[in-house]
Amino acid sequence: MAKSSDGKMPLLGHIKEFRSRVIKSAIAIAIFSIAGWALYERTIRLLTKPFCDLDALSNISGALGSANPSSRSCGALYINGLLGPFNLEVKVSLLTGLILSAPIWIYQIWAFITPALHRRERRATIVVMLFSTPLFIVGASLAYLLLPHAVKVLLGFTPNNLNNLVRFDDYLDFVLRLILLFGVAFTFPVFLVALNFLGVLSGKTILKPWRIVVFLIFLFTAAFTPTPDPITMTLLAIPMCLLYFTSGLIGLFIDRRRSK
Repeated sequence: MAKSSDGKMPLLGHIKEFRSRVIKSAIAIAIFSIAGWALYERTIRLLTKPFCDLDALSNISGALGSANPSSRSCGALYINGLLGPFNLEVKVSLLTGLILSAPIWIYQIWAFITPALHRRERRATIVVMLFSTPLFIVGASLAYLLLPHAVKVLLGFTPNNLNNLVRFDDYLDFVLRLILLFGVAFTFPVFLVALNFLGVLSGKTILKPWRIVVFLIFLFTAAFTPTPDPITMTLLAIPMCLLYFTSGLIGLFIDRRRSK
């Protein structure tokens, strides 16, 4: 988009630029959603594995020579309604496309914002993008590893004389909530480092209220973790505390180099 001689872009130019970025992001999400549609069965098996192993059930039913499709079901997991299977496949495909295309639409957001930033702020934005994605993946992977324990704890509250039937939509929302919570929580220290890089926060300012921050981290995990057990809460809080102290130490290192 062309700019004026003083480096500014008119309002109409900003609107056209924003529309272009949105269209590119939508195309990327649509393409990866088609890939998610093709990978639907594999995605379902991956999501249901913490609850039940579909591959193992299929192998058992095949060994027994069973032709009944219900013998390969997940038992307590079910899909409701005539349009339920189709709606679930559309939902999973769109979510898969949104996650897989994240680097593209994040870049489009950055490319739209970065012309308004100074050179130093652009570098801070690049640092945030480079480190936030791996940390998000680490947090999401930790959440997935904790899913079997979380499911076991929650189902343990079911009375002995009752059966617990779980709609797959509810189970999917639970899985995504846990994964997003862990992923976003692991990226927060990166923004503290970025603010330190921009000179907004010093390393001492980040570390000074460490007692309050540690308490707030445990309070946050206790309030927003979908499972009420202390093990899941602690496994989320301890890495967050370590990342917080690491961001403060990096801030002190940056401050020392800046002072020199």
